[in-house]
Amino acid sequence: MSEIFEQYAAVADAFSTVPTFAEMPRRTLADKGIAGPTAAHIVEEVHTPFNLAYLTFTTGSSAFQNIVGVAHTEIEARCEATRRVMEAIGAKPGDRMLVTYPPLVNVFSRLALESCGIEWFFLDRSSRGAFITAFCGRHPDIVLGESSFIRASIGEAVSLGLAGDFPQHCRIVVAGTPLDLDLLSRVERFGWPVHDLYGCQEFGWLTLDGHPLRDDLSLAPSPAGEGWAELVVGGLPMGDSFPISETGHACSPTGRIITYRRRRTHPEYEVFVRATTLASSETVERAARTILRIKGRVVKVDPDLRTSAPATVLHLVPGIGQGAEPFELSGPVATRAFDDLVRAQAEVQAMAKTDPTWTKTR
Repeated sequence: MSEIFEQYAAVADAFSTVPTFAEMPRRTLADKGIAGPTAAHIVEEVHTPFNLAYLTFTTGSSAFQNIVGVAHTEIEARCEATRRVMEAIGAKPGDRMLVTYPPLVNVFSRLALESCGIEWFFLDRSSRGAFITAFCGRHPDIVLGESSFIRASIGEAVSLGLAGDFPQHCRIVVAGTPLDLDLLSRVERFGWPVHDLYGCQEFGWLTLDGHPLRDDLSLAPSPAGEGWAELVVGGLPMGDSFPISETGHACSPTGRIITYRRRRTHPEYEVFVRATTLASSETVERAARTILRIKGRVVKVDPDLRTSAPATVLHLVPGIGQGAEPFELSGPVATRAFDDLVRAQAEVQAMAKTDPTWTKTR
């Protein structure tokens, strides 16, 4: 090596402003609050863009799970929904929550649970035995998990003669799959209230016991027929239809959205952006091609998009063969989730590119 090269290498390393691999910031499972076991995953490190608060996956049980990115602009809405959940179930700061499936924490977000003062922990392994050990040994204030698993585990504990070791007070919050109604009768003798959470990794928790948890939820007509409605969050249809009942939800007589009788909406709505508050269409078009796709949503931008409008306007166009008029949603309240994602796209565009080895312009 020449002396000049050695001097250059030393100076290049000493004055570099970009990190080495060891210096890169890390976001571990523990940082996300989900450092617990599942029987369905491996733990994989990825290079995650700064633009995303975190990555997660949908929790489908019979199809490939889709990767989901959660933007920083979405966290405030998740915190508010979590606050409403905890208030509705009577949780208080310091309560300990047993979470049977760690990725469910991502639907809240770690920050949202911490802001409510909730402490959470996981099973040692994904099994009924581990549930019984944690439930009887650590007496959680709240149990969060899939309803059939909780019903079967509590039933097994009873058959083993362990009912005397159960916590005296506990709230059962079920999520992830439609409520197993047999759980209600299984735990009634113990006096534990059961609550039914519905939501998704893409947009957080949406309803509790048939009540909306967000102000930007709308009910659109559903091809499932009279008495059914498609749930729309912030202007984006969920693809799920539910009966709307005046007689109430099994967990609340005033809850109207019967989430445990969900049907997939077919055909699904198509979403068209008709108006935006932005001065040009470019940011909306980019959001439609990128961040909305990692939410599993296809949104099309009207070629005659109205810019600099007072509020976002979205049209949900019924699927092929429906022949109905578009369902219109106007912001700012009804389109908040959509607007939050467009705002995330605008923030990406405002950031300087920080990696000089990866530029797309020459």
